[in-house]
Amino acid sequence: MTLFAPFRSAARAALVALAALSLAGCGINSVPTKEEAVNAQWANVQSAYQRRADLIPNLVATVRGAAGSESEILSAVTDARARATSINITSEDLSDPAEFQRFQEAQNQLTQALGQLRTVVEAYPQLQSQARFADLMTAIEGAENQINIERMRYNEAVQDYNTEIRTFPSVIGARIIHGAKPRIPFQASAGAETAPTVDFGPMGGAPANDNAEPQAPAAAAN
Repeated sequence: MTLFAPFRSAARAALVALAALSLAGCGINSVPTKEEAVNAQWANVQSAYQRRADLIPNLVATVRGAAGSESEILSAVTDARARATSINITSEDLSDPAEFQRFQEAQNQLTQALGQLRTVVEAYPQLQSQARFADLMTAIEGAENQINIERMRYNEAVQDYNTEIRTFPSVIGARIIHGAKPRIPFQASAGAETAPTVDFGPMGGAPANDNAEPQAPAAAAN
């Protein structure tokens, strides 16, 4: 009997290895790995949005100092920022279309408010000539470009994860073991592939007429 012991041990090891391979093929490891990739990329998206939000109070203060008469626009930006930063999305919410849409709409409203502010300040060449204002706008442009990049990377991670949990054989483990749900990607609006412009034209020119009617708000890019 003892002569067959090594063969039994080898057989058991082979069965364990085969079982492990079968489980791996059913998404036991791949599904949570790809899910964590989505979560990590979502953290990058949130960081990019937070970077923009952190810059806005200084921008509003700078514009108010030179164009205080535009209080309605400044209040709109401040209010939109407050709404956008008040919505916290957890990893579970990434599978909730309604909650994700609420977050995206709040961020889009902030982008629209910033677009209105950009249009209005074109009437204030004295503001455009301030180095602090120029630096802030450059920083916000960089933040918005980073938002676009991180959103695209997030969508790529979501596509990879959603494909994994819907295709055989990983769909077995995704449904039975992980209870995995598809994650919601960002839906691009018209022009979303282009970062919002921060080109205010020539720095200088004739003093603006403060009584002039503001131009129509520029279309939001996000």
